[in-house]
Amino acid sequence: MKIVLLGAGNVAYHLGPLIKKNGHTILQVYSPTARNGKALALKLKSIHIQSTSEISNEADIYIVAIKDDAIANVINKLTFLPQLIVHTSGSIGIDVIPKRFKNSGVLYPLQTFSKNSKITPGQIPICIEGSNKNSLRIIRKLANSISPLVYEVNSEKRRIIHLAAVFANNFTNYLLSLSAKILEKNNVKFEVLLPLIKETIDKISKEKPADVQTGPARRNDKAVIKKHMKLLSNDPDVQKIYSVLSKSIAHRYAQ
Repeated sequence: MKIVLLGAGNVAYHLGPLIKKNGHTILQVYSPTARNGKALALKLKSIHIQSTSEISNEADIYIVAIKDDAIANVINKLTFLPQLIVHTSGSIGIDVIPKRFKNSGVLYPLQTFSKNSKITPGQIPICIEGSNKNSLRIIRKLANSISPLVYEVNSEKRRIIHLAAVFANNFTNYLLSLSAKILEKNNVKFEVLLPLIKETIDKISKEKPADVQTGPARRNDKAVIKKHMKLLSNDPDVQKIYSVLSKSIAHRYAQ
């Protein structure tokens, strides 16, 4: 397929090469930011453009991989009706694409992307949605070419998946950063926690997370919790997070 990629951020940076690697052609990379756009276009052996007026009307699919709050604005600047236009957001519905674009949809890669990380091909779940059967068929064909993990879900369910992903990834990573901060303040290397983190991930790949919960809050060990709260007395924000999470865990397992 011939594709125009709108965006040059983290999602586009990883999605573009996956698409190209699996036999598709990236005609253009649209990005108002010259540095990012040129770098990605070079990587994809494509052409960088900075204006929506330069977007080719010859592509099979137009993939909008930009910030959620900019999707509608960019789409509305198109002066022609694409054969098929999709966005990659988990939290934005298909209805952000105006109805005049009859063939539209969503191709949401459920993964955390950063430019310095490497993503294993074939292990990215992709949630798809289409405005009609033909659009869905084409989106599925593209999705299947880059991953075996393709799920057809509507906008409402995709929002739920995105919410769950925020807890599973974004919040978890933030808590790990707090762990690193606590250790750093006390001259302890973060690597001491790596075996524990690995074991935690290994366990939840085999059992339900709720069934393998451990720790002082799980067993309602108030003495240990009190000691931890005292250790965090110089950092009220982190102390509050510890308290809220501990109370939530204790409440859940007291039932």
